[in-house]
Amino acid sequence: MSFLLLCFVLFLVLGMPIAFVIGIAGLAYFTVTPVLPFEIVVQQIVSQSQSFAFLAVPFFIFAGNLMNVSGITDRLLGLARLLTRRMYGGTAQISVVMSTLMGGVSGSATADAAMETRILAPEMMRLGYNKGYICAVNCITALITATIPPSLGLIIFGFVGEVSIGRLFAAGIIPGILMMCFLMATTSITSRIKKYDPPKTDAPKLSTTELLANLKDSVWALLFPVILIVGIRFGLFTASESGAFAVVYAIIIGKFVYKELTWEKFKGALFTTLKDNGAIMLIIAMSGPFSYAITWVQLPIAMSNLIFGITDNPQLLTLIMLGFLFISGMFVDSNVNFLLLTPIFLPMVTKVGMDPVHFGVLMATMVTLGVMTPPIGSALYTVCGIIGCPPEEYSKEALPFLLAVMLELAILVFLPQVVLWIPNMIFGIAR
Repeated sequence: MSFLLLCFVLFLVLGMPIAFVIGIAGLAYFTVTPVLPFEIVVQQIVSQSQSFAFLAVPFFIFAGNLMNVSGITDRLLGLARLLTRRMYGGTAQISVVMSTLMGGVSGSATADAAMETRILAPEMMRLGYNKGYICAVNCITALITATIPPSLGLIIFGFVGEVSIGRLFAAGIIPGILMMCFLMATTSITSRIKKYDPPKTDAPKLSTTELLANLKDSVWALLFPVILIVGIRFGLFTASESGAFAVVYAIIIGKFVYKELTWEKFKGALFTTLKDNGAIMLIIAMSGPFSYAITWVQLPIAMSNLIFGITDNPQLLTLIMLGFLFISGMFVDSNVNFLLLTPIFLPMVTKVGMDPVHFGVLMATMVTLGVMTPPIGSALYTVCGIIGCPPEEYSKEALPFLLAVMLELAILVFLPQVVLWIPNMIFGIAR
């Protein structure tokens, strides 16, 4: 076990791409362990890509890219501007509302953070926002996409842990909305303190007619996550088939409703999807031998004994595991964390009577938060690179938003019904 972990840490420190870190570490372990047939390496790599359930991931990535080029994103941006124009820090508030609306479109926190930074940063800089604050608000608020369906993290968690993806989608709604409220409050407070973007007194009040007109234009994007959950609940399609439905839905809305999806835009979305899926599927395939080696050395049992040796209180155990996930998320890609750590932690939470769906939402939030924190956060460096912001400036401005996220997570840990109310109402109480 020590050799496996040593190789993993060594390759990670050397800056090797994460797919090769886990692939070569797993390969190295099989090389020095003669009792394991080397053919298992190939078998595990192939078997990782043979899951019907996992088809949802490439389909949802394609659907998200199609929606970004078909006018759906622009209409959501218009709705967000309308709802926040009389708020303190209104331009920053757009980012929070957009992340909530975009959760059902992009499903990816890094993609959402990058898109919103490109759209909003020029206007925010013109209004006098600090670069660190711009990056912090656009990056941390993208965390909402970790739970609003269709979250890619929840799909991977459901695939690896054999947990209902429909229930996970439904469970992510209230936590996503609750996080939106916490982050909007934080944005308002920090904008007041820093005197950023005060409300425009000459801006007209939001009228019912104006709101309904904007909702009419945006309704096809807003209905998307609702249709997914209803379709899965009533057996119209499985979780995997819902990804294919999302692609067809995006094409129909973009081509025939908004009439903005051209052949050139379609090819651009397809090319972007091929690159995104190639990176994700390589990680998934390479995780096969590594996951097998983790099971062989009984790391889940060792980790379980270690944590249960500290306490048997369910809430405290959950907090310890979330702390571990947060630290791991600071160094390792979120998709890799789902693939490698779900088999370790899921048996532990079920042993103490915790609902796997409840833990899945907490895990999705915590490991996604890792991509927004130093030292290796991919979303952090993406948004900072877009406007040339020093990471240390981002880290200082992000502290109030991180505190808000931790408060929201504390509520979810100690009040599980906040997470489970909607899935229990739609799908029934899990037995």
